[in-house]
Amino acid sequence: MAAYEKRRVAAGSGRAEQAGGALGSEAEFLLRAGVTAMVREALLKVLEARPEEPVSFLADYFERLVLGSPGAAGDAAAEPPGPPQRLARALWYVGLAHHSHRTAFDSNTGAAYEVLGGGGRRRAAGVDGRLYSELLRRICQRGEAPAEAAAALLRRVRCRDHEAVPFDVFRYGVLTCFVLLEFAAKADALFAVLDGGSGAADASVCQAVLRALEEALGSGHFTQPRRYLEAGSRLGPDGLALAMDRALQERKLSSSMSREEFLKKATALFVAKVKPVE
Repeated sequence: MAAYEKRRVAAGSGRAEQAGGALGSEAEFLLRAGVTAMVREALLKVLEARPEEPVSFLADYFERLVLGSPGAAGDAAAEPPGPPQRLARALWYVGLAHHSHRTAFDSNTGAAYEVLGGGGRRRAAGVDGRLYSELLRRICQRGEAPAEAAAALLRRVRCRDHEAVPFDVFRYGVLTCFVLLEFAAKADALFAVLDGGSGAADASVCQAVLRALEEALGSGHFTQPRRYLEAGSRLGPDGLALAMDRALQERKLSSSMSREEFLKKATALFVAKVKPVE
């Protein structure tokens, strides 16, 4: 009986050692293959971006990671992805986190800058004005900002095609485009209050609100694009109500203003405050 117990204990100990060895070899394999670091990086991206659908976010993240890996290019692995692929990846990076999450946004913008600046056999590393301007154009297409406002903004923050774009300028341009989209969305919500769902609002009331918004934005140029939103928020419910009440008291026969016209005028106020890239 005692001999049987010894054999059973020895067998159990052997199985435990085998299991421990297997676990150790599995962990070593994951470490050598880079899977551990890859998963850790993916989880950090989820925590930074805090997406509404984390599973879809991870699926998209790994898909782009595979498409952008050297092995996916076969014999052409020595060459980085072409401009369209790099632009798509950069656009994905800058859209991961809202600009109010400053640390995550800056990190993702830095990743986008590195993606666009990847050098190849025939070109030096660095982001040129052509790729930078195209990225900004694609960002502006993602929201409801009027095309005229987006074009005017791009003229203020763009660089020449052949110019090397420093990271500070790159970050400023990307951030300003996202702030324009948010400013346009807030202006759209403001017009929804004015028109009451009819699709058109009294022109005199709209002009009064636009004047109040312009006063809230103040004079001069802000070096930090986020301050445009902060300045616009100074209008507040009381200031808005006062401007509307004054317009209603003073108005005579007035025409109406459409949503498109209101958005054009509101975003033009924003663009006028953007500090041009020199």
